[in-house]
Amino acid sequence: MARDERGVTAQSADFAAWYNEVVVKAALVDRGPARGTMVIRPYGYRLWERLREELDRRIKDTGHENAYFPLFIPESFLAREAEHVDGFAPELAVVTHAGGKELEERLVVRPTSETIVGEMMAKWITSHRDLPLLLNQWSNVVRWELRPRMFLRTTEFLWQEGHTAHVDEADARRETLLAFGLYREVARDLAAMPVIAGEKTAGERFAGAVATYTIEGMMRDGRALQAGTSHYMGTNFASAFGIRYTGDAGREELCHTTSWGMSTRMIGGIVMTHGDDRGLVLPPRLAPYQVVVVPITRGGDTAVEQAADELAVRLRAAGIRTHVDARPQLSPGFKYNEWELRGVPIRLELGPRDLESGSAVLVERLGGRGKRAVPIDALPAVLPGVLDEFQDFLLARATAFRDEHTHVVGDWGDFAAAVGTGWALALHCGTSACEDEIKALTAATPRCVPLDGEQASGVCVRCGARSAYGKRVIFGRAY
Repeated sequence: MARDERGVTAQSADFAAWYNEVVVKAALVDRGPARGTMVIRPYGYRLWERLREELDRRIKDTGHENAYFPLFIPESFLAREAEHVDGFAPELAVVTHAGGKELEERLVVRPTSETIVGEMMAKWITSHRDLPLLLNQWSNVVRWELRPRMFLRTTEFLWQEGHTAHVDEADARRETLLAFGLYREVARDLAAMPVIAGEKTAGERFAGAVATYTIEGMMRDGRALQAGTSHYMGTNFASAFGIRYTGDAGREELCHTTSWGMSTRMIGGIVMTHGDDRGLVLPPRLAPYQVVVVPITRGGDTAVEQAADELAVRLRAAGIRTHVDARPQLSPGFKYNEWELRGVPIRLELGPRDLESGSAVLVERLGGRGKRAVPIDALPAVLPGVLDEFQDFLLARATAFRDEHTHVVGDWGDFAAAVGTGWALALHCGTSACEDEIKALTAATPRCVPLDGEQASGVCVRCGARSAYGKRVIFGRAY
């Protein structure tokens, strides 16, 4: 199996092995002692913090408030909404004993919070004046995964989950699309992921939802990753938990609710959208360090290190996240390789000769422009533009890759070939039985009905029944 000098499997040889190796070797994550758990290391957690900070600001700017709900949920709560509990039953972790005694009622470890939020909403909402109720939570959740993979599917992961209640369907659907738009913006503008926004088919909806919207990204192996979802729940949970309000006419009405979430799987998405055989490639707007300065020193000479520290202060003052790697026990070459593996967008090399000439050597993680000398005094003004160009380049490259690996198909043979290397855009009847058959034959599932897809009519690519959507559906193998 092909490997580079860092011992990382080449993507072309085994993409899954490449991913599993690079997230560990780049110090994003380590495996936890309990099966399927992960320890997010400081570098990986800072990447999550960057994403969280940006998304949290956008959520608050739209009028939502953060709250926190319990990790443990009475098992009876889940049973109130039958479709919901059926959807999560295989993934539940259940507490049966506590304090040395068997519990009278078993407790479910939070897989998602619709039920506990619904219980509290029923207490807090009495009048139409209490609506809309716009809540958000940052928390951990637990879903027992049979085939765990770091960031993508782990027993415990971190996420954001929004929960809102509204007077009617129109207001709730607007909210659903508002949250959906935030995810699309964060993925595109921060993670440089050119996601496709669309609605899930009935067979792929969130358990208990009336409608589910998703953003789907294509990874560099052609597979899809569901990167964020937003759900219109109708009155399903309101009915189960008694979430009602009294309207102007004095009549009691059921609230319409929504829920929506984005999780640490986005970190996996960033890795698989941009990474290469040399390791991570991080988008500058989310990278923990946008610039790493590597001082090249000779024994006992502190002038270069002092200049590196002073440069870092100036760059930070210009809003650039900067790190100086002054570890004396490691060679400059080792540091270059390590920061390349860890995906830092820009490396600045600063040695005695550079100091004499008043310049530093700038090296981009991608872009093909090679090394170039830049005056030290100009760097605070020059680097923001270089970082923006790098961000734009990543989005353009990922978009081109997605488009090259997405094919409009009209017959079954072309469909099977397309989902072997990427996505197929195909007409579909919309039935779960047909989706199950397609999955059994190709491992592909309907990722979404694109919101901005072109109108199309005809018959299902698999069963020949009439197309249900008036558009082609994206099918692909997914994580």
